[in-house]
Amino acid sequence: MKKILLLFTCFFCFTGCNLMKDINNTPTRKVEELLNRYQTLHADVLKDLDKAVAEEELFNNEQRESYKNIMKKHYQNLTYEIKQEEINADHATVKAEITVTDYTKALQDASTYLRDHPEEFADESGEYDASLFTNYRLEQIKNVKDKVTYTLDIQVTKKDDRWVVDSLPNSTIDKIHGIYTY
Repeated sequence: MKKILLLFTCFFCFTGCNLMKDINNTPTRKVEELLNRYQTLHADVLKDLDKAVAEEELFNNEQRESYKNIMKKHYQNLTYEIKQEEINADHATVKAEITVTDYTKALQDASTYLRDHPEEFADESGEYDASLFTNYRLEQIKNVKDKVTYTLDIQVTKKDDRWVVDSLPNSTIDKIHGIYTY
């Protein structure tokens, strides 16, 4: 009887572990994991942010730190809801609705302000100083409170029996970052 109980316990543990593995191996779960990485400031997300900020030639070190802090807060405030999962063989589309801070209008308004008030972004010799305008833009986006909701269609592909999120198109990345231009 003890052997049967032991076998039953082993069988239950084995199948239970496999069920847990399968629960996490769905297109929806992979998209949730992706969006959760933003919310929790996962190391991969921060690495990508650091790389993008380092490549921005207009930023000085202080501006880089300011922008990183703005984006970290932005990522943590991202909310989402999975709306639908559609599987077709080894390909799936997961429809997710995200709500993010809407920086688009602030960035557009800053560009308009630069066009209309170029003298405010000139150095002592009257030449345009990109650093002054970058400070202005950072201050504008830091103060944004407006939110926007986007619906994303995220593609997921099954490879070696594991679902993997496909590379995101630039429009989806812009929506996640709150800078999508309609």
